[in-house]
Amino acid sequence: MTAHAALRLEGVARRFGATQILSGVDLSIATGERHALIGPNGAGKSTLFNVIGGALRPDAGTIWLDGIDVTGRRPHVLARAGLGRSFQTTRVFARSTVLENLSCAVWCGLVAARRGYERGLAERMASWTRWWWRSREIDALAARMLGELELEDVAHTAAGALEYGAQRRLDLGIALASGACTLLLDEPTAGMNRGEAARTIEWLRGVSSGKTLLVIEHDMDAVFALADRVSVMVRGRIIATGTPAQIRADAHVREVYLGAGQGGEAS
Repeated sequence: MTAHAALRLEGVARRFGATQILSGVDLSIATGERHALIGPNGAGKSTLFNVIGGALRPDAGTIWLDGIDVTGRRPHVLARAGLGRSFQTTRVFARSTVLENLSCAVWCGLVAARRGYERGLAERMASWTRWWWRSREIDALAARMLGELELEDVAHTAAGALEYGAQRRLDLGIALASGACTLLLDEPTAGMNRGEAARTIEWLRGVSSGKTLLVIEHDMDAVFALADRVSVMVRGRIIATGTPAQIRADAHVREVYLGAGQGGEAS
């Protein structure tokens, strides 16, 4: 494991019954890199995200996060280790306000960074309660994130009442506010028109500065505007990795897309 790799996968495999979805995925992403994962429907991209994020255990292979073997660890453990995730379907606390959503994320991130997770549950809960009600730092960080998300005008609006684009920004903001250093972003521009997608990518470039991103995205304009490098997945394997210019010029990648059948994303 090289010291500069924020996320590394080696030989990651996963099957469902007799169907092999991931077939020995190798991938290395440098600290601070913005990396896009693209491929036809059914390639296994969502399954790979679920394996990295701890929702599924791999059948084989190893996953390292900042040099630590995190293979098979549960999502909450990975979150404490610095891995954040946003989903294709927005997941916010719909009845809580925008500011409350962000404050909760900031609170969790600060506790993870400063308190550790080896203490007893009762002691941690008492400590967390004091942080929740008394910490000015939480308020300051949540307010700053509110500004970066351009959501100040709806700070006290229930998250479930926001328009779609604002909900997507809030969902991404929760992942960022948690203090995660490495983020898995599943189609951050899903459901947006071309103008909204371009604005979201521009905003994401700014607010994610210094973070490591692995992004699933079908909008190729968004991919080439955001990514430092791109990996192409087909039938459960990475078939090409390179800069956006290299991927755009790769004849085999073009052939795969032109010849790919249509169908739903493998789970």
